[in-house]
Amino acid sequence: MEMDQFKESLKNLGKRVEELKDSIGTEEATKTSLIMPFFAALGYDLFNPTEFVPEFTADVGIKKGEKVDYAIVLDGKPTILIEAKSINEILTKHDSQLFRYFGTTESKFGILTNGQEYKFFTDLDEPNKMDLKPFLTIDITKIKDNQTPELAKFHKENFDVDKITSSAAELKYLGALKEYLNAELDNPSDGFIKFLLNEIYDGMKTKQIIDKFKPIIKKGVNQFISERVNDKLSAALKSSVSTEDQEPIGSEEDISQCENEIVTTPEEMEAYTITKVALKDTIPLDRLFYRDNRSYFNILLDDNIRKWILRVRFNTSGMKIELNDDHHTTYELNEPMDIYKYTKEIISVVEKFL
Repeated sequence: MEMDQFKESLKNLGKRVEELKDSIGTEEATKTSLIMPFFAALGYDLFNPTEFVPEFTADVGIKKGEKVDYAIVLDGKPTILIEAKSINEILTKHDSQLFRYFGTTESKFGILTNGQEYKFFTDLDEPNKMDLKPFLTIDITKIKDNQTPELAKFHKENFDVDKITSSAAELKYLGALKEYLNAELDNPSDGFIKFLLNEIYDGMKTKQIIDKFKPIIKKGVNQFISERVNDKLSAALKSSVSTEDQEPIGSEEDISQCENEIVTTPEEMEAYTITKVALKDTIPLDRLFYRDNRSYFNILLDDNIRKWILRVRFNTSGMKIELNDDHHTTYELNEPMDIYKYTKEIISVVEKFL
């Protein structure tokens, strides 16, 4: 299996979900239009009833003939059980069938999906009993770079129970850690504040002191993360951006700009770098250019002014970007790093030129 080809198939599936989800109203339509193509991308033969088994039946306690939507059978054993829901349903408490089936079959993995979100379960906590929490959760419309290799492990060509199981524990606890940190960064708990105060404050950690330090610690931690990311982007920029990228493109317009003493600021170059990061999986980065002028900083596709992607504007009140979409949507920013929040929107602008 070619990884680049696999990544492209996942990307196309994400686009398919975005295009179709508003017109899908039933579970059956979700299965045929979204879920089955996903497992086809993983290399399984959907038309082989001995490999990809619809309406898989097993006896569960006193309940006989209860069905799970699909089972993937490998070496004659039901190895992956799949429960499907409508694209309109939120995946919360729908794991009951998977939970019951898991212990009555030889299956090692359970997948709960609504065609956009996929939750992967196994039995890390207790053998032959499905965990209550998934070890991997993905949104097919915005797969993270580190999730693609994990999905590739479920491809038929790569499938190895032991390899997946060995990485599942790390994935589960990394996910739990990131979920905890994300919640604490948004709204720090008293326990989190007190833990940090133990390192920086010698006085009594009273409720009043904790409340006083809460906004300070929240601001400080987020600034620290932002500065670390900015430092890495700056280092990457110095090592990877060519001389041509570092200077305005040598057109007559750019020469005129230089004559007018237009200076490209570090913030503008940071905006350019972050846009590169946002588009790294969409286009070859040598297709991305910039041009600076007095009123805005322009980021272009193919050095073509008709293919401008976004414009960055700085003034006394702050920073904002304007996207070259149908409405020339504008977003206010606190710092260049905020551009990354609009990755999906930026990609949509670029895709109309491809």
